[in-house]
Amino acid sequence: MLEIILKLLEVAVWSGIAALGFGILFNIPKGSIFTVITLGFVAGLIKFTLLKFGVHIVLATFIGVLFVAIISMPIAHKIHHPPVVFCIPPVIPMIPGYFAYETVLAVMNFLFIEKDAAKKLVLIDSIFSNGFTMLFILISITVGISLPMLVLRKSTVKKIED
Repeated sequence: MLEIILKLLEVAVWSGIAALGFGILFNIPKGSIFTVITLGFVAGLIKFTLLKFGVHIVLATFIGVLFVAIISMPIAHKIHHPPVVFCIPPVIPMIPGYFAYETVLAVMNFLFIEKDAAKKLVLIDSIFSNGFTMLFILISITVGISLPMLVLRKSTVKKIED
């Protein structure tokens, strides 16, 4: 049990560091660095904890991103920066690079390398399963960030209770 908790904390720390890296890349204000690291940490912790409990990666990613987007609104009001400063850097590490890589690799093998029809069927399965997983993760990230921003922006951020 302790090993699982340590693994989850390790992945969450790396998520926070990745969020910091993307925050620096996007030139976020210096006063918001700790907030971005914390949001990246918590988003990674939520996602990987849910994955450990058997939740599908699309739903786990959506819940992690939704948390970041909802929390970013009042934080942005308190720190006086746009919510995008706090939403985007913690979410970028959740982009499904592994599934994109596996999809492209299967497409390349299907088109240029494999000649056996049975192995081509396995590659087609890999293309579709990895491709659709990637697509739905990207959709969940988009909806997870956009939905709270749209719903909470109908009234201004300043109307959220301090």
